[in-house]
Amino acid sequence: MKDLTPGKDILDPIEIASRDEITALQEKRMAWSLRHAYENSPFYRKRFDEHGAHPGDFTTLADLARFPFTLKQDLRDTYPFGMFAVPREKLVRIHASSGTTGKPTVVGYTKNDIDIWADMMARSIRASGGRSGDIAHIAYGYGLFTGGLGAHYGAERLGCTVVPISGGMTARQVTLIQDFKPRIIMVTPSYMLSILDEFHRQGLDPRESSLEVGIFGAEPWTNAMRAEIERAFDMHAVDIYGLSEVMGPGVANECVETKDGLHVWEDHFYPEIISPETGEVLPDGEMGELVFTTLTKEGLPIIRYRTRDLTRILPGTARSMRRIEKITGRSDDMIILRGVNVFPTQIEEQILKCKGLAPHFQIELTRKDRMDVMTVHVECTADRGTGEARQASAHELTHHIKSVIGISTKIEVHDPDGVARSEGKARRVVDNRSD
Repeated sequence: MKDLTPGKDILDPIEIASRDEITALQEKRMAWSLRHAYENSPFYRKRFDEHGAHPGDFTTLADLARFPFTLKQDLRDTYPFGMFAVPREKLVRIHASSGTTGKPTVVGYTKNDIDIWADMMARSIRASGGRSGDIAHIAYGYGLFTGGLGAHYGAERLGCTVVPISGGMTARQVTLIQDFKPRIIMVTPSYMLSILDEFHRQGLDPRESSLEVGIFGAEPWTNAMRAEIERAFDMHAVDIYGLSEVMGPGVANECVETKDGLHVWEDHFYPEIISPETGEVLPDGEMGELVFTTLTKEGLPIIRYRTRDLTRILPGTARSMRRIEKITGRSDDMIILRGVNVFPTQIEEQILKCKGLAPHFQIELTRKDRMDVMTVHVECTADRGTGEARQASAHELTHHIKSVIGISTKIEVHDPDGVARSEGKARRVVDNRSD
């Protein structure tokens, strides 16, 4: 893989500013954001008043702990437009979640919000190794989901040529990669594995493709998965983080030269780590739940949003802005199996250790005789199709999961393509337990 370390001359000055400069900017913008939310959002005025918090109470960043949290349920309870801080006519874009677990969460953007989002996505693509003039193949879903359009506007802002293919039509994805020769691909890591399978199906060597940079997000993925993708394509695999409630993709991004965690773009988003149980703010370096406050957002300012993502804050390295450790689990994705906490990414790591198993999997939870049972559905590779080889792979995976995670599981090894594919976010857990 090529060395893609950027020259300092192409960075935004704030990316390499001193911590004192960053803190001063954050305090100025935080004071504005709290005041804007209180004065223009009836939801926030009521919530602040109920907690005895007033924007005038804020003088330093430590004072943010006085203010109440915002939860996903708050957006559902105020559906569709009850949390906005500008008149609806001032919004130029609305995005929303799928609403599969209840009412959708709806977010809105002013023109200035869209401009800042594009800037942050352009910064993220550049941090990943992208440059003006590159062709960017965008296979995130377009529509109400923020991934596709967020990536699209950012790539255009950077000066890239955009191929807006969206998800699906996997054979065509590979054809266009071969024909258009993009340097960048932006996609979920699970769907990148489907694209990899299609390269092999067409008899093509993915290492000979034009791809040099893959920007992967929208779902947790492991460093073992990064290594798998980088080996397969001979390209850099870089992590991007975001969520629609805060903005969309581009809240934080890894730098390609270090790949040591995601630098939070702290000039627009202020991170905290709290105890998931008590809500207490934890010092940098401690593991907990990630919380974000927007510093410049007009349409939907977000104050202390509990993301449910588990990580810790680390000092800056390639940039002055602090990093969050790669997120490999969410508090609401966690499986509690016979008293043991399990995350899907832990299962993924063990699968990638096993010779003869492909990195496609799904976890099924059932209940038998009042006991929870976990079955891991996984695929064999094309060269390990015999019953004996599958049994050996299943035994190896069972051993790894038991010794590393501490739980007993059933393993079902399927034929290649035997596990359901995803063209967007992977559905890793199917819970068939009856209450």
